[in-house]
Parts: sequence; C-alpha cells; structure tokens
Amino acid sequence: MLEQITAMLALLGVLSLFCQWIGWKLRLPAILPLLLCGLLLGPGLGFLQPDVIFGDLLFPIISLGVAVILFEGALTLNFKEIKEHGVMVTRLVTLGTVITWACITVGTFYLLDFEWSMALLFGALVVVTGPTVIVPMLRSVRPKTELASILRWEGIVIDPIGALLAVLVFEYIAVAADPTTHVLHALSAMLAVGLGFGVISGYLVGLVLRNNLLPHYLRNTAVLTLMLAVFVGSNLLQEEAGLLSVTVMGIWLANMKGVDIADILEFKETLTVLLISALFILLAARLNADALLSLGWEGLALLAVVMLIARPLSIWCCGIGTSLSKGDKWFLSWVAPRGIVAAAVSSLFAIKLEAIGIKGAELIVPLVFLIIIGTVVIQSLTAGRWAKVLGVTADSSQGLLIFGASKFPRALAKTLQSKGVTVLLADNNWDNVRLARMDSIPVYFGNPASEHAENHMNMAGIGRVLVMSPYRQLNPLVTFYFQDVFGSKKVFGLNNGEISSARHQLSESYLERLSLFGDDVSYSKLASLMAKGATIKSTRLTENFNYAMFMKQYAEAAIPLIYLQEGKVRLISGELEIPIGVELISLIPVDAIKLDCNSDNHPDTGETSSTVIADENLAVSKAPE
Repeated sequence: MLEQITAMLALLGVLSLFCQWIGWKLRLPAILPLLLCGLLLGPGLGFLQPDVIFGDLLFPIISLGVAVILFEGALTLNFKEIKEHGVMVTRLVTLGTVITWACITVGTFYLLDFEWSMALLFGALVVVTGPTVIVPMLRSVRPKTELASILRWEGIVIDPIGALLAVLVFEYIAVAADPTTHVLHALSAMLAVGLGFGVISGYLVGLVLRNNLLPHYLRNTAVLTLMLAVFVGSNLLQEEAGLLSVTVMGIWLANMKGVDIADILEFKETLTVLLISALFILLAARLNADALLSLGWEGLALLAVVMLIARPLSIWCCGIGTSLSKGDKWFLSWVAPRGIVAAAVSSLFAIKLEAIGIKGAELIVPLVFLIIIGTVVIQSLTAGRWAKVLGVTADSSQGLLIFGASKFPRALAKTLQSKGVTVLLADNNWDNVRLARMDSIPVYFGNPASEHAENHMNMAGIGRVLVMSPYRQLNPLVTFYFQDVFGSKKVFGLNNGEISSARHQLSESYLERLSLFGDDVSYSKLASLMAKGATIKSTRLTENFNYAMFMKQYAEAAIPLIYLQEGKVRLISGELEIPIGVELISLIPVDAIKLDCNSDNHPDTGETSSTVIADENLAVSKAPE
C-alpha cells in the first residue's frame, strides 16, 4: 500500500507538470487540462481513486495544501495596491464582491433548495476569479490596456478576500452545527484564536524578516514551516481556526512596513503551482459524475445566474461614475472565470461538513465544479469574439518591455514615454528600480520570466521585448521565455561581446538575436558612453536634414536606436537607409555633442545605412492616461 501511495504521488507530479505545459503551449488556463486529466483518470477510467489510495491521509493532504494556497494568496493582498489600481478595482473587490455574493446566494437558495447557511457558503466560494485563469485568457483576447489591468488586479486581490469570506461563513456553519456548544461563544472563540493568532504570528515573523535574524537561504523554508505550525497550532487551540489564522498571517506580512516578501512570494508561488495542480487532479478525480448530472436544469440555471445576472449587475453598479464605456462594461460583465482556489477550498469544506452531517454538503463540490467548467470553457471560447464585437481589443501592441533598468534603458524609456510609446522596465536590482520609479517609469522588480511576473506584471500594450541587462546568465532565459510568448522576431538583445570559453557558448538561435542597435553595440559600450555623459536625442528627419546629414553632423559617432514613422515603432540594426519624415531616437556621445555645439551649420554630405527590425503593421500605442 505504501508503494502504491508513493507511485501515485509521483504520477500526480508528472501529470501536473504535463497539464501545466499543455496549458502554456496552447495559451489556455491550465485548469482545463488539469480538469480533463482528473475527470478522465477518476470518474472516466476509475484508475485514480483518491479516497481508496490515500485513505485517512487524504484529508491532511488537502488541508495542508489549501493552507499553503490561502497563505500565498493572502501574501498578495497589499491594501496600498488596491488604491493604486483605480476606483473600479477597489469597488469590484468590495461592493462587487457583496453584490455577487448576494445574487449567487439567493439563486442557490431558491433554485437548489439549499439552506441559507449553505447558500451563503457556496456564494462565498464562487465570488473569486483568480490570476491563474484570467492571465492566460487576457493573453489570447488582448483587450484594451485599462480592461486588462482591471481584470488582472481584480483576480489577484479578490482571491484572499473571497477565501477569507468563505472561511468565516464555514466557521459559522461548523460551530452552529454542534448542538453542545453555544454558537455565539464558539464563534467568538474561533474568531479570537484565528484573528489573534494570525496577527501575532504575522507580526513576529515580520520582525524576524525585517531584522534579518535568519540567513537568506533559510528565509523561505522558515516562513513555510512557521506558517504550517501556525495552521496546526490554531486548530489545536480552537478547531477550524487554522485557515483563518494563515490567511490573516499572510495579509499582515503583505502590509507590514519594512518587510520584503518578494523572494518568499516567488518561492510560495512555485510551490503553489505544484500543490494547486496536484490537488486539482485529485479533486477532479473525486468528483461524482452522478452527482454532477443530478444537478440538472437547476444547476445550469444557477450557472446562468452567475454569468448573466450576478456579474453584469456587479460591473454596472461598480462602474457608475467611472470613465468606462458601455462596451467596456459589457466586456467586463462577460469575463469572470472561476479558478482552482474555489475548487480546493470547497472540497476541503465539503469533507468537513459531510463529516458533521450538514445537509447539502455533498452537492457543494459538484456545484462548484459546474460553475468552474461553465465559466472557464464558455468564456475562453467566446471572450475574444465578444471583445471584437464590442470594439474593446487593444491596438497593435507597440509597447516595449525592457529587461534592465540601468542608466541607458531608463533614459531610453523616458524618451519613448514622452513620444506616447508604452514602456515597461524590469530589473532585479532594487536601486535601478527605485531610480526608474523616481522618473515615473513603469517598472517591475524581479525576474520578468518568473511565475510571479506572469501574474503581476502588466503586459497590456506590450508587443516586443528588449533585453538590455548585464545579467549574462539570466538574459538567455528571459529571451527564450518571451520568444515563446511573442515569437522569435519580437525579442531582441544587445551583443554582450565574444564568449571565449567553450562551456559558456550560446546557441545560434540566441546569438542571432543579439544585434539590437547594431552588431558592435554592447551593454558595456552603452554603459560606458552614458557614464561619460552621452545623451538620448530625438531628431526629426526631413528633406532638408536627412539621415546622412544627421550622421555627418555628429561625425558618424551617433548610435541610431529607434525611429517612429506614421505611428510605427521600429528598432534599428544593420544596414538599410532610414527614410525622411521620421522621428529618429539616437544616442549621442559626449564628444559628438561638443562637436555639434561648435558647428555653425549642418553638413550636407555623407551616407550611412542601417536595418530596421519591426512589424510593418504595428502602430504606436497611446500613453496611458
């Protein structure tokens, strides 16, 4: 039996990885292949039977997995970020949550004859969307920047809020079901332990992190271990208080001043991907096909309430007084897929509620899965066409993601911003990030090829990637990652010089992309020129002052970078003439600047050629208001 459990855990890991890869390759939410895998192996073939294989271990596995998922979600709930992302996001995660919860609760009560307490629990479970289903959908639909930002941040912020809401409702049901306890007293005790233990543990762990009392290599492991200890300890002090404690602990750490949780969050997200994937296969395999079919027209009617009443009502109420158009609101009204968190939390609660004999508990899981399947499948298939009908798709993505935020990329980004081009910088160096923020340049702190970046980095309006960092080991990773996202012809890098060591040689497919701004332009060359006082200059080329004259004026020392032509952004490299009527952005060395200052007129001779790498059909995107 032990060998069977070991083999099944290994199989779950392999299947989880495969399903995540399928989702990434097909640009689909990973929840779809995970769901199909679980249904095929469980109800379909009968090969995977979690209750039989894991027995008494199944509940602890699901319980600890959900605790990690809720803690990781709570770490993303920074109250400052809610305000930073606009009135609409703030309203959606507050007023919108209440409206959606109320509509689904009423629909569940009348359509499925649930008790009010169970209807409230189900409504709380399915108010959440989540970045794991929203981000892949946005990548394929590509709506306007503002709409993509609203949907992404709603999914990120509402996850812990919805989970906290569901935990509180569940605690009330669990306490009220015990005839030997006084409901108010037991609920107060649970809230006191859950909230108190969560706040105290969050504060103490925050102090440890802020004062660097742990070596760096132990930080992630220590936080995970302490979180699990808090979960178990809270449950020992007061039954069912653990989930509330870890959720509050995560929220406290996310909002505590002076506590850097970036590394911890990235580690937790990596762990959560594996946990979520394996859990979802297990949970789908436990799904009773007969129970799902028994929901009948009532279940489909409830799905209609979720999609056609609750969501539109929430969007239109929250959108009052905002700048959103009718098309924007109708698009937002249609896109709200439910995710894996709802499935994981509902399955855990269902096991506990069935154990204490709560009526309707056996229908919670199939009903949640019906909502997940319905919203993800229907909206994934129709959102793109609906966006085109409403006219809310983004224009051709001309924005640039620049990996590296040192002096030269910051200066280039600032110039491009002034010309209405969407620019996003990303860097692992906090000093560079801080200086970019001081220049009001959008920036992401961390590895742009990470799971955290995929869920949190705003890529709306971004169509190409420029790799201009000094991190030679990380540059190829970022290059190949975004080649898979945008295509190989949309990712460019600087030539960082010859690599003599055979063990450090790079592939030809990577090296051929290292020609940004010219074969002889490297990161070290640009950094050296900027350190000596070089500046980024924007010049209009006309019939009276063409590219040849421009180069002669600066004694052939200027480095042409990018030019803008009729709303198109084009990157320069190689040898092809730059036409007149464009706005040329170039780097002028300090010696050439002095030469220009001493010159009384423009030279009228001289020729230099360059190549343009760009998509001819792309248009410059407007700067966000």
